[in-house]
Amino acid sequence: MRGRSRTGPGATPVAHAAAAGERMAAACWPLETALTKQLEAREQWKLYSALEHPLIDVLVRMERAGVALDVAVLKTMSEDASREIAALETKLHEIAGEPINLASGQQLGRVLFEKLGLPAKKKTKTGWSTDSEVLDELALVHEFPRLLLEWRALTKLRSTYLDALPLAVDPADGRVHTTFEQTGAATGRLSSWNPNLQNIPMRTPLGRAIRKAFVAAPGCVLVGADYSQIELRVMAHLSQDPQLIEAFASGEDIHSSTARRIFKIEGDVPGELRSRAKVVNFGVMYGMGARSLAQQMGIELKEAKEFIESYFSVYAGVRRFLDRTVEEARERGYVETLLGRRRWLPALRNGGGLERSIAERAAINTPIQGSAADLVKQAMLNVQNALRSRPSTRLLLQVHDELLLECPVAEASSVTEMVRREMEGCYPLSVPLTVSAGTGATWFDVH
Repeated sequence: MRGRSRTGPGATPVAHAAAAGERMAAACWPLETALTKQLEAREQWKLYSALEHPLIDVLVRMERAGVALDVAVLKTMSEDASREIAALETKLHEIAGEPINLASGQQLGRVLFEKLGLPAKKKTKTGWSTDSEVLDELALVHEFPRLLLEWRALTKLRSTYLDALPLAVDPADGRVHTTFEQTGAATGRLSSWNPNLQNIPMRTPLGRAIRKAFVAAPGCVLVGADYSQIELRVMAHLSQDPQLIEAFASGEDIHSSTARRIFKIEGDVPGELRSRAKVVNFGVMYGMGARSLAQQMGIELKEAKEFIESYFSVYAGVRRFLDRTVEEARERGYVETLLGRRRWLPALRNGGGLERSIAERAAINTPIQGSAADLVKQAMLNVQNALRSRPSTRLLLQVHDELLLECPVAEASSVTEMVRREMEGCYPLSVPLTVSAGTGATWFDVH
């Protein structure tokens, strides 16, 4: 329950724990029979027996292996961040004309909307909202919200990672041992907690620099292998759109290819147009509408609508696939991934307007994101099977589309090629799966 800490087995009297354990153990036998029949009836037994069940052993090995952490690196980063935070606080107080509590929404609202006269956007129960969406918009016109966003990002980075990760190090081996959650996400993606190593920010230089603290053991090197645009490739396979398949088959950068097709460009593609194509390429997979696209691109709603129309005129097969997916999900009540994982979406039939809209976006995204998650899990099994002949190499982490391994320096080249081969060959798609791989003394260096 929220607000209550977890208690370990040691807090329960032995007699009580034994009785509870007996009941749970006895319940497993009839449960096993019932669940097996249910999986077989839904044609999901293979998903469980060939993918999810054998993956348990892989995850156990990864959790036991952990990854080495250089605490000194994080200490230095924390000290640097503290100095920068203090400088930002001084500057923000100067602009405000008074010392204020930067964590107080009420005080920030008073400064932003009363003293500085910035336009208020939306209200909460306690006053005007100062959430990141509001501040992002205000940051375009004033320095205070821009600096406040920097302050928030830095303070969160310091508390969540720079100061917290050293506390998670096991003193017995100097390594961090995360816990992988296999069943937490509806799409089938793995998650990580205690500590969460899948959510280390990558959009800022300081966030990326946190990876410098994750290091290889003495005499070893880290190998990082990352799928290139796996979800877009899955979408090409599922939709069988000829233009999208051709774009991937040609080996050209997919975002440049999309920009070239939409804007009818010959020669080099300007960076701005590639960026726009990238937003819509990924936005399509999440059911992004014209309004969201306009906000992300900073363009008018009419222009965003025209852009989406142009996209679907080029990739008409994608449009048909998305429409068909939602319609079939409404009829069956669920969507399915390549390997048979199902996500039930009852709101498609009986939900209200907002609830149904959310379910439609889930129906579009789940087959794509869920299939990509299935393929990453299959790749993990393939890699672990290949490691049977390499006892000195260990799989350490899985972060969305990336695998991180540790191996002896002398084996780095052969391990890299093995990982690339196993990941790229995990499933026969209509377009090639490609993997970028690198090695280094730290997680940061592998990229």
